[in-house]
Parts: sequence; C-alpha cells; structure tokens
Amino acid sequence: MPDLLADLRAETESLELLLRPLRPEDWELPTPAAGWAVRDQISHLAWFDDAARTAVTDPAAFRASIAELTSVDDLAARSRDLPAAELHAWFRTARARSAEAFAGLAPKDRVPWYGPDMSAVSFVTARLMETWAHGQDVADALGVTREPTARLRHVAMIGFRAMPYGFAVRGLPAPAHPVRVELTTPGGEPWTAGPAEAADVVRGPMLDFCLLVTQRVHLADTALQITGATARAWMEIAQAFAGPPGEGRAPRPGTDRGQSG
Repeated sequence: MPDLLADLRAETESLELLLRPLRPEDWELPTPAAGWAVRDQISHLAWFDDAARTAVTDPAAFRASIAELTSVDDLAARSRDLPAAELHAWFRTARARSAEAFAGLAPKDRVPWYGPDMSAVSFVTARLMETWAHGQDVADALGVTREPTARLRHVAMIGFRAMPYGFAVRGLPAPAHPVRVELTTPGGEPWTAGPAEAADVVRGPMLDFCLLVTQRVHLADTALQITGATARAWMEIAQAFAGPPGEGRAPRPGTDRGQSG
C-alpha cells in the first residue's frame, strides 16, 4: 500500500503539472471525450474522489448514495458554472482527503464501489488509473505529449483483471478461453499477465494497451498484435473502469493497426 499510494501521489503531481499553468479560458478547451472540456475531466475526478473517501470512511452512506448517480455527463454539467480556481481547489482538496482515507486501509480490506466491491489495492489502483486516463484527455486537449512511466503497470494490471467485467457489463457470456498479455514497458522491460500456455495472446507496447483498456484510443490506432478470437473480442470491448459500457473512441482516418497475429 505505501508504494501504491506513492505512485498515486506521483500520478496526481503529473496531472498538476498540466493544471497549474492553465489560464481560466484553458479550462474550457475541448477534450477528446465528446462534450467534455478540461474542466469536466477535473470535476469528474474531484467528484469521484469525494465518493471514494465516503466509500472508505462510511461504506453504509456510500451504498445509500449509489442510486443518486445518474450519469457522468449529468455530474459534469452540475459543475460547469464553477470558476476554474474553485474547481482546481476542489480537486486538490478532494484528492488530499481521499488519499488520507486510503492511507488507513489494509491491502485486503474490501471497499464498496459502483461495480463489485473491490480490495483496497484494486480500489486505490483504480483511482490511479482514472487519474492517468483523465490526465491523458487533458494532455490531448492541451496538445501535450506525456512521457509514459513505470506507473503504467498499475493501469495494465487493472485492465487485465477487468477482462470479465468488460463482457459482463455488456451482458455477454464470460470469455471462452484465458488470455495472456505480453507487453513492453516504457523502460523496455517485458511485462506479462495470464497463463503462459494460453493460445489467445495480446502483445505490444504497454502504453497502447493502457490507452485501449481505458478507452482513450481505438484498437485500430494501436500497435497491439492479437492472436485468438477471445483476445480479439476482449480488445474490442475492453473496459478498465466501473460503470456502464463506454462508447470508446473512433479510429483516426487512415489507420490500420491492432492487427491479428
């Protein structure tokens, strides 16, 4: 948990490096998420950080509040009149309070959330994943290229473990076969998950895999190599985050990547 919390702090600081220099008008820049500006990405993180703190400190109150969540678009709309400085302060406060709550968790503690209950490790990893993914949207809106880091291993792992969820949330049967993932980290080291004997395999850059499972890129715009029907079906619907099926991103014109092996 201490190492994971340190990585969450580092990912938060990476996002803050993008936010601190912003002028008020920059918060209104459109991001790749349809209808969402930079401000909506940050209000989303702040709102769910507050919810995460409640889930840890008062699980009963959190469970009672689940029915109040209509859609993430509705949540974003509620905060659009908030001045940029107040929105930024809200995010900083919500993140600090949630991190303080996380520090009291043991790795195997169970925490309620909008999907199934999660272990504390998975729960905190999910907050890191969300920070990275929404930070990617902010970076794209600003035209900034971020250097991928070793923290992507957390995103890759939660993306791999969420494979059954991606099928279940769409009402599809559970995957028919196990899938192995063989990725190359930003530092060039191999990273693997899944049984070595699996016939279905996803191979490629860890960054591309993380962008895909967080639905920040279309499969066709990745360098992922896919072997097997189950692996292909998974990559077409992969979803590392809780909630209803995401719409994903449209392919960029003229791309022909993410091919079968």
